[in-house]
Amino acid sequence: MGACRACDPAAKPGGNKRTVDVREVMNGVMYVLSTGCQWRALPKDLAPKSTVHDYLILWSCDGTLDRIHHALYVACREQAEREASPTAAIIDSQSVKGAEKGGPASIRMAMMRAKRSRARRPRSGRYAGFAAPRHRSSR
Repeated sequence: MGACRACDPAAKPGGNKRTVDVREVMNGVMYVLSTGCQWRALPKDLAPKSTVHDYLILWSCDGTLDRIHHALYVACREQAEREASPTAAIIDSQSVKGAEKGGPASIRMAMMRAKRSRARRPRSGRYAGFAAPRHRSSR
């Protein structure tokens, strides 16, 4: 994974030497992202879950994950004998129709319409005949 090595963050200056294998951390990050498993289900042969999580947060904040993604994207396009960045996009008529109708105003109107229909609908189900008990005022 040469692209990953190019984006590998160097150890911080000062302090002790890095004791964790960054490759195992990257394998752990890729495992969690590709399988969608919970952190506690991370296999024991990878780096500890707290280490993998800490590095994921660090790499996400400092832009390392974005650099790795871009390097891999360019490498995959070049391997497929394509230009590094695409020069054209295809938009079909369905995409255009959907974009014309959307927007905050139409969503707001749909939500209000749903609320009104819920308010008019008679109660049904298990507790339809039971009303909440009213408190009697003491006179």
